[in-house]
Amino acid sequence: MSLLIGWLIWLCLGGILAQMDPSILEDTKLDTFGLIRKYNYPAENHKVTTDDGFIITVHRIPLAGAVPVLLMHGLFDASPSWVMQGPTKGLGYLLHDRGYDVWLGNIRGNTYGREHKFLKQHQDEFWDYSFHEIGIFDIPNTIDYILNQTGYSQLQYIGHSQGSTSFFVMGSERPEYMSKIISMHAMAPVAFFEHTKSPVMKFLGEAHRSAIVLNKYFGTQEFLPKTAFTDMFSQHLCGTDKTKPICSNMLFLTTGFNSEQLNMTMLPVYIAHAPAGASTKQVMHFGQVRSLEGLRKFDYGRLQNLRRYNTLTPPEYNLWNVRAKVSLYYGQNDWLAQPGDAKLLLKKLPNVVYDYLSDYPKFNHLDFIWGIDSWDLIWERIYNNMQSHDLPIRHKSYSQLY
Repeated sequence: MSLLIGWLIWLCLGGILAQMDPSILEDTKLDTFGLIRKYNYPAENHKVTTDDGFIITVHRIPLAGAVPVLLMHGLFDASPSWVMQGPTKGLGYLLHDRGYDVWLGNIRGNTYGREHKFLKQHQDEFWDYSFHEIGIFDIPNTIDYILNQTGYSQLQYIGHSQGSTSFFVMGSERPEYMSKIISMHAMAPVAFFEHTKSPVMKFLGEAHRSAIVLNKYFGTQEFLPKTAFTDMFSQHLCGTDKTKPICSNMLFLTTGFNSEQLNMTMLPVYIAHAPAGASTKQVMHFGQVRSLEGLRKFDYGRLQNLRRYNTLTPPEYNLWNVRAKVSLYYGQNDWLAQPGDAKLLLKKLPNVVYDYLSDYPKFNHLDFIWGIDSWDLIWERIYNNMQSHDLPIRHKSYSQLY
């Protein structure tokens, strides 16, 4: 769960935008489609309409006939994270180079999910969602769209942080979708925060107090939207060499300290694309994962819970329904998704086929998507595991062609 990450980067390091390489400056202004095309890869935009009316743009790096893989980002994030590091460091490109039909997912409320058939962004109803709705609408509807477009009956799935949480919600509430997954790969999986070291998450875990603060200072709609004030604040607070280390440390205070894997040259691009948007309710629900000691439906208070769920406390998601093959990847220095919490998740899931704690001791929450050596440390393992699981499907596809 990339909690506050994007906003802290943008707020604290935004001042460096004025002094950068022209090519990097260009990347700060390009959307996902433009980034992919700039680096001479094929690119497509697709519109997915969810069952409850959201219209979400999904990006594709197409490879005809290849096994499709869906990459799903974390909180405050969006599809650019998989490609903005460039062809040699972006997971989207690397998987395409190795023979996959790559689909970069998005969700309601982020940069590429701000359309709705009936609702407008200024309405409270537009922002009345958490990772629950992402799991029961956005991800399954995206999966159906991809399978319909490609002709495959299954796909590979890679989720970072919230991208794993929403997958587990989908498995619990819509277990029929587990048969559509070849294998699921959870990077920095989030389902428990019992062992979290993040002060931000610990505060959010004080559910009653944090809910009052969030609603009072951030409202009930979008959480921390970009404004002219925050642009100006970031430039003045973190625009000098003296203040940048302070701002970097604010970022690592949420995710775990590891400057070795953070490419400082690419920071302007990260800033430009994050935060990509989230609802206040979404953030509150993650706080409840800690306060309720596990993955449960949203807590509306006892009276509303009784009306909605017929119980005083929100029911747990049934992780035993997540029967797809699941591989877990987590870091020792990830302050959000701690190894102890990954082990709690391991005990709840019925079909974990691979469990890996990175042997690089400094690996943190951000390194899974932005790490300089992510391929060597994590992604190559994911690729090899995907290859072993989809071999029968690739063989069948090859036989049908010849």
